[in-house]
Amino acid sequence: MIEFWLSAGLLLLAALSFLLIPILRGRRRQQEEDRTALNVALYQERIAELAAQQAAGVLDEAQLTKGRDEAVRELLADTEGAEAPRQGHLGKALPLLAAVLVPLMALGLYLHFGAADKVALTQEFAEAPKSMEEMTTRLERVVQAQPDSAEALYFLGRAYMAEQRPADAARTFERAVALAGRQPELLGQWAQALYFAADKQWSPQVQALTDEALKADPNEVTSLGLRGIAAFEGERYQEAIDYWKRLLAQLPEGDTSRAALQGGIDRAAERLGAAPAQSAEPAPVAARLKVRVELAAALKDKVKPDDTVFIFARASNGPPMPLAAKRVTVAQLPIEVELSDADAMMPQMKLSQFAEVQLVARVSRAGQPTHGEWIGQGVPLPSATQATQRLTIDSPDQ
Repeated sequence: MIEFWLSAGLLLLAALSFLLIPILRGRRRQQEEDRTALNVALYQERIAELAAQQAAGVLDEAQLTKGRDEAVRELLADTEGAEAPRQGHLGKALPLLAAVLVPLMALGLYLHFGAADKVALTQEFAEAPKSMEEMTTRLERVVQAQPDSAEALYFLGRAYMAEQRPADAARTFERAVALAGRQPELLGQWAQALYFAADKQWSPQVQALTDEALKADPNEVTSLGLRGIAAFEGERYQEAIDYWKRLLAQLPEGDTSRAALQGGIDRAAERLGAAPAQSAEPAPVAARLKVRVELAAALKDKVKPDDTVFIFARASNGPPMPLAAKRVTVAQLPIEVELSDADAMMPQMKLSQFAEVQLVARVSRAGQPTHGEWIGQGVPLPSATQATQRLTIDSPDQ
């Protein structure tokens, strides 16, 4: 932005010069007019003096004529080269007023119609974000600058879901659908956000959105996953298996969700009383991490008993969102909790899917799991660790 404003300032100085130069020229013309008037006055005085001398008999007619001719030549020599007067009606006040108003008007028009915010965003996106929160803030600014961009709204909705803000994500996906039309992928994302915003409760709206998405695209992955969850919770196990098998066929080999999805299919088959379906990938061993969380003594006077504490595990090399989480308060510390696949934030993202995880405990006065005031972080460890881990909240949350 500094280069832009320097360039704009140079252009502004060039524009002002066209207004100020006529004023400076006017001053020079005034000086020339004053000099000409003085020369004329001296000429008239010389003519009068010659006439007086002729009347006194000092000069004869020939000498008088010669003197007059010399005075005329001197007058012409003094005024030679003087610029011819130009007719002007603007005066000095109007150019000076214009010199002040023009830059003010230009700045106002640029701020109203220009793209300073977009230039700043472009420069900001040239650097990688340091956290998920920073990425979300940038996307919010992009949406504010480009409210009609369905693509920006889509990515903002995904960022909200990663930050465990499904209600905000649902509103964002709804706006994206209004702009881009009822595309199957957008409908699936909107339905998923509504489902988690309602604390994993199925609703007629979620049903209608997934119906519409699967009618337009029978392989829409988000809708298939949600319908499988709804069928499993409703004890319609064969229906859940059918949906999840259709979803499994869409996932590429090596996708981290395949193992968890196959585990769900096997559990549904067991509930039916049949043998587990044969899978190409073995079902993961359930992960259970025990952790004791304490608050550093130096922080006891800096927190309140009702401040929220989030205890969660996240992948060491993977998405930043928590895989499993528990919520307590400062008053309950120290506390020992167990994190397992049963505490998964999303069915397709579980502890058992990742070989290495990191334990985190965060104090958040605002009740936000993604940012707070104080934090404690453990070192990466295998998700199959059996020994109880100790975690101390002792550092400012950056």
